[in-house]
Amino acid sequence: MSLKLLEQISLPGDPAKANEDSFATLDHAALVLDGATPLGPSLLPGPSDAAWLAQFGARRLAAHLKDDDTPQEALKHALQDAQKSFAGLQRAPIREKWQLPCASLMMAVELGHHESGSELEFLWFGDCAALIEQDGKIEIVGEAIAKRQAEAKRARRAATSKKLPSALGIHRPEILPLLRAARNRINSGKNWLFSPDARAAGHVSRQTVAVGEGARLLLASDGFLALISDYQAYDAPGLMRAVSHKGLAALGEELRAIEKGDQAGERFFRFKSSDDATALLLQVI
Repeated sequence: MSLKLLEQISLPGDPAKANEDSFATLDHAALVLDGATPLGPSLLPGPSDAAWLAQFGARRLAAHLKDDDTPQEALKHALQDAQKSFAGLQRAPIREKWQLPCASLMMAVELGHHESGSELEFLWFGDCAALIEQDGKIEIVGEAIAKRQAEAKRARRAATSKKLPSALGIHRPEILPLLRAARNRINSGKNWLFSPDARAAGHVSRQTVAVGEGARLLLASDGFLALISDYQAYDAPGLMRAVSHKGLAALGEELRAIEKGDQAGERFFRFKSSDDATALLLQVI
């Protein structure tokens, strides 16, 4: 069995800025990386440290999987690659963790097949997720929905505490220190992300799921999953039905229309007007 790519979408949150999401697909694997928006000056050449990490990570993960690495080996080697390359490119030392580029990840890899179907191993960091549709049921892998809902609550609290109508504008002087303080907790405790830190390989979340022929997978960054978590336009089954009936491009337009209708961020509390939004629709064949 293999994974057939049916549809893909990757939209920048701001068309004038770099898309800090990235993805890769192989016959037996697929992945989405969501670079965390930088909270200060760039340390690398190019428009965005987060975009560099997401693109570099996708390329290296795919390369190692092509070389027949196991999912865990591919992750370990890609993180080592990122650590080495970042060290060679960075233009200034890291003084606080919020300066380090980091990304959420969702990766699905076919481990092998048997009479009743295949086993997929999912590895993830942060708030990317996978929705699995089979036998009329939906299973969600990852914590993206809960994490995104928690972030919306933080945005509301931040606006309220600073007596602001909304929390939009991450570089506002009232908001930026709060975000930097939260980012300083990465790569410690349970808060590990894909980053130029090879130690993260030992802290990735993992789950193996049995799937049969015809099962469909939606791998997505949290920006796309905001249709569920932030805007309540769909629940998980409803989103998968909408993917079938409307397609990813139409859902991307719907997502941006919702955000455009709340440009002030006073109805749906969030730190950015629009986030990068990436989704891959695949089928087990």
